[in-house]
Amino acid sequence: MDPDIRYQIGVDGGGTGTRVRLLAADGSSLALAEGPASALSQGAAKAWQAVSAAIEAAFLQAGLPSPPTAECALGLGLSGVHNRQWASEFERLAPPYSRLLLATDGYTTLLGAHGGQPGIIVALGTGSIGEALYPDGSHREVGGWGYPSGDEASGAWLGQRAAQLTQMALDGRRSHSPLTRAVLEFVGGDWQAMMHWNGRATPAQFARLAPLALSAARVDPEADALLRQAGEDAWSIARALDPSGELPVALCGGLGQALRDWLPPGFRQRLVSPRGDSAMGALQLLRRPVRQ
Repeated sequence: MDPDIRYQIGVDGGGTGTRVRLLAADGSSLALAEGPASALSQGAAKAWQAVSAAIEAAFLQAGLPSPPTAECALGLGLSGVHNRQWASEFERLAPPYSRLLLATDGYTTLLGAHGGQPGIIVALGTGSIGEALYPDGSHREVGGWGYPSGDEASGAWLGQRAAQLTQMALDGRRSHSPLTRAVLEFVGGDWQAMMHWNGRATPAQFARLAPLALSAARVDPEADALLRQAGEDAWSIARALDPSGELPVALCGGLGQALRDWLPPGFRQRLVSPRGDSAMGALQLLRRPVRQ
């Protein structure tokens, strides 16, 4: 590490919020702070505003004045980095940090989960993606194609299917169940409310139905079947990344742990607990070459 660098900063930025881990130059932890969304989809300037505000909050929490950016090394894992135009604009607008490394939030989640060592993550949130870091340093992704054609096993995937079952029950094409009744109540209680809600539903809104499937699954065979399919799909992501089953697998994301009881037994046996989060993975960027 450059002797002029006094602070290391790791940033995890997505569509709902930003998390910052602040370390001293010797690696000792100083603060963990949160701020507004910093996904690149909202524009590079707005993303920088959110990142800078969260970094300032971290220094404030540590009881330190915000130093010149030239005294800081900054690693960022941000949603939207796959879009090279967005990423280039973000880097163009960057303040003069002593060192700045940018990667996808999926890649920093991978680094954080396994402490920068080889391994696999299957991340299940509103969307889904699998990532692997191999012993030779290479990196691969599986899934992440996005809603509606991809994102199997995600909150949006579960919610869309729960909505579909509810619509079929309203039509009389199948019987109502605890899940479909819960969905119908959530959207407003009748056919017209379902039609109105469905016509403007986004992936994030569909994902809000996923907890209803989780709640109903103990008593509703249809909900149970949805969660078991999600478990199989999550396992297929891991198998595609590591067919021989040699690497440790961490299940990440807000839906990951909630689905654990519905995972195939062979998949559950391979899982390890994540060692750290995406902000910790962003700090790992500062200690290793990035391969994407």
